[in-house]
Amino acid sequence: MSDVKKDHSIGAGTGAVTGAVAGAAIGSAAGPAGSLVGAVAGGIVGAKAGDAIAEKINPTDYEDHFRNNFRSAAYYRSGYEWDDYAPAYRYGYDTYGRYRGRSFDEVDDQLATEWDRARGTSRLAWNDAREAVRDGWHHIERALPGDFDRDGR
Repeated sequence: MSDVKKDHSIGAGTGAVTGAVAGAAIGSAAGPAGSLVGAVAGGIVGAKAGDAIAEKINPTDYEDHFRNNFRSAAYYRSGYEWDDYAPAYRYGYDTYGRYRGRSFDEVDDQLATEWDRARGTSRLAWNDAREAVRDGWHHIERALPGDFDRDGR
């Protein structure tokens, strides 16, 4: 598989998973059937959003950019490693498509609530991960014409 096709598959896949989780949560108000329908619909919408973002932001290049620069970021905390920051950047990439068109500050509370599930083995609490996630969002916004965040960062 070519790297470009692989990157699009990664983008679509992460979008699908993120969308499916969100759709299932929303659909759960209607019971188990609602969760299933919500997961399927969310997965389809998420895959399209993830693939569209992967068109402009190659997930491998995105990760490489942050891997090479995370220690020089203003929010970097001494004693933490790439394995602590990588889930925060990945979380920014994975959730951007779901909340596209809204500012980071508008969805901060939802992102904070979901961070504990997304963080994996990262030692960063939300208050420490927030700015890395925000940095990831703004990296995508700068690459997508017309998507620059309203708070101008």
